[in-house]
Amino acid sequence: MSFSFKEIISVTIILFSVIDILGSIPVIIDLRKKAGDIHAEQATLVAGTLMIVYLFLGISILNLFGVDVKSFAVAGAIIIFLIGMEMILGRNIFKHETSSSKATSIVPLAFPIIAGAGTMTTIISLKAAYAQENIIVGILLNLLIVYLVLKTSVWIENKLGQTGVDILRKVFGMILLAIAIKLIKANLV
Repeated sequence: MSFSFKEIISVTIILFSVIDILGSIPVIIDLRKKAGDIHAEQATLVAGTLMIVYLFLGISILNLFGVDVKSFAVAGAIIIFLIGMEMILGRNIFKHETSSSKATSIVPLAFPIIAGAGTMTTIISLKAAYAQENIIVGILLNLLIVYLVLKTSVWIENKLGQTGVDILRKVFGMILLAIAIKLIKANLV
């Protein structure tokens, strides 16, 4: 094993920017309001499991189903696009009223918001440039940040107030749309 502080920091920063948990705060608040609660431990554990499994078996799993990485990225981008539309338009596209908080903690929170197509394709890219153990440490550090944000979402919402949350929701809805379009453009070529 060759742990490298420099590689760990690089992987952590790259994954942090792709996961964008801080940018997902309005989505988290919305999901918590619709489902009643968010299970931070469950969402973090499921997202982490998905990322680690994808690190080791991602390409093989996609090949098993005859799906290439680009198609997977476009599918994840469509879901991100629809979540962005919900945030901007204030309309429900996904049926949240029947979702339990446990189900919401997994879909769409753990996947595709935390461990989505962007995160999965980034993990594959990181494998080409960084040692596997450094990627695992970077994933674990990001999961710690994700957990802290999920656990403090009520406090964050109280600090922002309803107006702040509404403004963030619209702004980050636009950012999600832009990210989705960028993912679609990059993977349709």
